[in-house]
Amino acid sequence: MRFTPHLVTSFRVPPNAPRVPGTASTADTPAVQRWPHRRLIVIRRDDELSAYDLDRLVAGDDTPAARFPAPWPRGVGGVDAVSPTLDLAVFSGPHALHAIDATGTVSWQVRHACWVPHCLSLHESYEEYAGDGEHRHPDQGSCWISADGSTVWAHVRTPLPEDAEPEYDEAWLVIDARDGRVLGRVPTGTAAAGSHHVPHPDPGQMGLSIGEGQDGVPLRWGRWDGVRFAVTSIGDDDRSLIDVSPSGELFLTVAHHQGDLAVHRLADGAVLHEVAADQLQSHRASDSAEEPYWDYVCGFVDERTVIASAAEDDEEEYGAQRHWLVDATQGEVLGRVEYPLPVSESPMALGDGTWLTCGDEPFQLLLWSLDPVKARVS
Repeated sequence: MRFTPHLVTSFRVPPNAPRVPGTASTADTPAVQRWPHRRLIVIRRDDELSAYDLDRLVAGDDTPAARFPAPWPRGVGGVDAVSPTLDLAVFSGPHALHAIDATGTVSWQVRHACWVPHCLSLHESYEEYAGDGEHRHPDQGSCWISADGSTVWAHVRTPLPEDAEPEYDEAWLVIDARDGRVLGRVPTGTAAAGSHHVPHPDPGQMGLSIGEGQDGVPLRWGRWDGVRFAVTSIGDDDRSLIDVSPSGELFLTVAHHQGDLAVHRLADGAVLHEVAADQLQSHRASDSAEEPYWDYVCGFVDERTVIASAAEDDEEEYGAQRHWLVDATQGEVLGRVEYPLPVSESPMALGDGTWLTCGDEPFQLLLWSLDPVKARVS
């Protein structure tokens, strides 16, 4: 089965992004940061982090809702975060977390061990190692801000400067967003190449996915009750955490080998449905012998529906990503999405029945809906 979605609207962010193919970009591809009450399109430029309110963009207002000067160049650090209250951005760098407020001032910082392998330094500033070849491609941590803006969750390398007995490991921190105090800390026992957070509607919960290259993808789930930070390990370090459903009762993972995606029950981490990529074979027009695999970017369009992308290795006809709808309640592939316009990149699910794609170039965003009245099924 094939689905033709309804185009709700389209817009460009930032408005002055280069339009000519091959033109050097000074910004990363737009990313979505969302909570139950706010959805932001975030752009990391060479010198700043810009946040656009999605509802304002849909209404035709393309001015940034907030802009924060960056403490180090684009590509140096890990995953950064903007508060849903738009009064703070936290930058995850090789040696520290820097919180920048709405005036552009450093509100606080949390220093940690350097993310560069074999570097045991506790750097005071980025300028100490800027331009050093050994620090050019560090491993990376990440951060996120809770749904109510009260806490920052951060994956860092340890020790921290105040540690009486330095222990070289990695840790997950819960930090007071107002003043940078570390409220909770749990070692992860991992060796990250990179990581990312997946938020939950409950401000006291957060997911963390840690990529260890070929060694696996440890998945941690954290709960903070204001006093105790409890962390649970889910699975066998072989599934990447991707998204949480709008209700907060389910979460989505993709296997490290990308052969299947799974819908889990959050309460105990149990797998409710596994969807093997080879299910796509029966939906394809091509008779290619190459097996499809799921991309790591997918998500809940709504509580019952997942949108995911898949591709094959070195197959021209099918090599470009194809987007698929999956029934999250039954674990079945519903069919392929047939867009009426060219799209690129993976789908960015918004949980409210809509999702975003990039157009034929990454700074043009298209908002799609599965409105049953407007979406054609063939």
